[in-house]
Amino acid sequence: MELLTNLISTIDVPSTVIISNNLVELLLRYLLNLLVTVFVVNYVYFKATGKRTYVFTYIMISTTVFFLCFLLGNIDLQLGFALGLFAIFGIIRYRTDTIPIREMTYLFLVITISIINALARRDVSYSEILLTNTTFMLTTWVMERVWMRRHMARRTIIYDRMDLIHPDKHDLLRQDIKERTGLVITRFKIGQIDLAKNSIRLTIFYKDAPGNNVLTDAELSDKGME
Repeated sequence: MELLTNLISTIDVPSTVIISNNLVELLLRYLLNLLVTVFVVNYVYFKATGKRTYVFTYIMISTTVFFLCFLLGNIDLQLGFALGLFAIFGIIRYRTDTIPIREMTYLFLVITISIINALARRDVSYSEILLTNTTFMLTTWVMERVWMRRHMARRTIIYDRMDLIHPDKHDLLRQDIKERTGLVITRFKIGQIDLAKNSIRLTIFYKDAPGNNVLTDAELSDKGME
């Protein structure tokens, strides 16, 4: 440290260029932001979906947005700056492959957390910032791990047993789907019937298991467009 001080004094560089109070604040805010982001992405999103596809994206976008906002946060128009970031990422989103609304919500969430942690005014106490981040974490956890588990998952299948669509045989239809797919359906809706191909489109509702790696209908549609 003494060598660093002597070097600074020799070349006449202000010490604030190397070490300043902003550096400590930067580290504290970044650690908080990283902790919250990792919790939301890894311990909520990944645990609920089992998908690694967007984990790297969420972590890197969060880090990038945080440093971008913090280092450029001295600009007076902070609100306009934050809204401009959302516009930029919105444009990027529309120029890439369509992703499900659930993943888009998490993307919006990690960007919001990063902007708040980076651009919160200096007169905002750390306790207020910590409370805000804690609220984000708890709300996300409750919605994903508690609230969503109370609702049924839904997907569309093409079913080939036309003989079981009669109202008197619906119990046999449920049993057949369970034996063939392992999904215990609570109810279903009959869609388009194709008599020529002897098939029917069914929308089934079932209780989704944590970490289920079954693609949603929206993701299947995206795969078909590639």
